[in-house]
Amino acid sequence: MDTQRMLERLDLIQARYDELTELMSDPATVQDYEMIAGYAKERSDLQETVTAYAEYRSVLQGLEEANEMLHDEDPDIREMAQDEARGLAARQGPLEELLSKLLVPKDPRDEKNVIIEIRAGAGGDEAGLFAAELFRLYTRYAEGQSKWKTHMISENRTGIGGYKEVVFSIEGKGAYSRLKFESGVHRVQRVPSTESSGRIHTSTVTVAVLPEVDDVEIEVKQSDLEITTYGSSGPGGQHMQKNDTAVRMVHKPTGVVVTCESERSLTQNKLRALGVLRARLYEAERQRQITEIEEARRSQVGSGERSEKIRTYNYPQNRVTDHRIGMNSHNLPAIMEGDIDDFIEALTLDEQTRRLSDVGA
Repeated sequence: MDTQRMLERLDLIQARYDELTELMSDPATVQDYEMIAGYAKERSDLQETVTAYAEYRSVLQGLEEANEMLHDEDPDIREMAQDEARGLAARQGPLEELLSKLLVPKDPRDEKNVIIEIRAGAGGDEAGLFAAELFRLYTRYAEGQSKWKTHMISENRTGIGGYKEVVFSIEGKGAYSRLKFESGVHRVQRVPSTESSGRIHTSTVTVAVLPEVDDVEIEVKQSDLEITTYGSSGPGGQHMQKNDTAVRMVHKPTGVVVTCESERSLTQNKLRALGVLRARLYEAERQRQITEIEEARRSQVGSGERSEKIRTYNYPQNRVTDHRIGMNSHNLPAIMEGDIDDFIEALTLDEQTRRLSDVGA
């Protein structure tokens, strides 16, 4: 993004920030708490950019004044101006870089909680076992974050300790921003414990990371739902076995099916199932819109579709490869313990770079 365009956008942001400040103190709106809360949220979102812009303007003004003093007859003043100009110039570049990043549109879903669905793909029992290991990876990662909580929603186990499917939620500030890059096909290459000849097998597991959706974002009509209840096979003891607390929810217009049996009460399971349903419908609509954009442009857009192979876990070579950015890690055991921050940081930087390029186009 060229400097002139950047300054024009920053002037607009500054004007909107000043307007919001006035609106929040306007006697005509001060009694409308919902409106004031909306203004305060928007103003808070602009605060970092406005603060950085004020510092940047101060640097530009200081440089202009220092350059004028370079023509002074007094050599001491000229020397002082040179020192001042060098210091200000050193601040100018980093501030321009920061402002460029702040002008990149943010993903409004980044602060959301997430629902993660892990499903065994090709590879039979071995795929199911790796699905269980990925479930452990993400729960361990969540345990390492401040105030994040994990809740089981539904599970379908294999007989040898794996999962055909496991669905769970992670609640915590910025959960989606950190975990959204995990959506896709994860491939594992290793010798299964049941393999007597030592031959390496390749298996796949599909991971879907869905942001939780508010009621206002996706409206689900009660008349569109077919709800049945049954006795849960999950934790909870005899009480869970004797009462129909588990829920199977079918969204009739789309055929989407959600089950939940992790909670102790029917009401809680219905609420969790409805949350999963909203997230799936929201994601389906988002993917539909992306497909339309792809067709209109007649070119591929990085959509994060689940069919894309995103990562390979090669056990014989102790290597994990993220195919989207060509990044390798040779510490596979640590990765499987939830140490995925290096991948997340690199993928976040890659996304920011692409967005910045789009804005500057």
